[in-house]
Amino acid sequence: MTKRLSSVDRVYETLRDMAINFDFKPGERINESALTSHLGASRTPLREALNRLVAEGFLTLAKGQGFFCRSLEPNKILELYQARCAVETEGVIRGVENASDKDISDLCSYLDAFEKTYFTCTDLTELLRMDEEFHLRLASLSGNGELIRLLNNLNERIRYVRLINIRQIRDQMENEPSDDDKLLPAHRRIVNAVKNRDSDTAVAVLRGHIERRSGETVELVRLAYSQLYVPSH
Repeated sequence: MTKRLSSVDRVYETLRDMAINFDFKPGERINESALTSHLGASRTPLREALNRLVAEGFLTLAKGQGFFCRSLEPNKILELYQARCAVETEGVIRGVENASDKDISDLCSYLDAFEKTYFTCTDLTELLRMDEEFHLRLASLSGNGELIRLLNNLNERIRYVRLINIRQIRDQMENEPSDDDKLLPAHRRIVNAVKNRDSDTAVAVLRGHIERRSGETVELVRLAYSQLYVPSH
């Protein structure tokens, strides 16, 4: 039983990474036979992993047709951003109420370290990881494990689009250098509001921070498609 469970977990982790990175194209039918060969897995653990990914929103299942990669449409991405906003704002409200001074101090220390590397980091994947970590630490102040689980899932489902967004922001910064970058000041204002136990200000800044990015979904999806289907040379 242990070996079987580890086989399912191994297949699941590989398929989840493929789904997060859109190695399956949006709306593409999943070729189970090809995957069993590629992953060296039998049909049973593959099916269990695929069904788990359907439950988590990475894939869809059409009766009589099989498994498909999730769609990549502006309205779907917008819904994910809206869900992320709802989860994070609830988390920050609970954090203001429940977090200890030490927990808040630890978040401040993380942000201090983040700020030191933000403008010099050239690895965009690492930059996104640090940003996700900040938001997860902020939500963790709530002490609510379910909120963290939901936020992790949402982060993974919009990670591909967010990476494109960060690349776009970096390109703009290089072409039009500005000291008025909005990302870190927003993080700092959120943390200061939490330190002051001011949930209204923390929610307002956090909501504006997330919704500012969600307003760019149409352009981000267009860029995502151009990247996914660019001819290889």
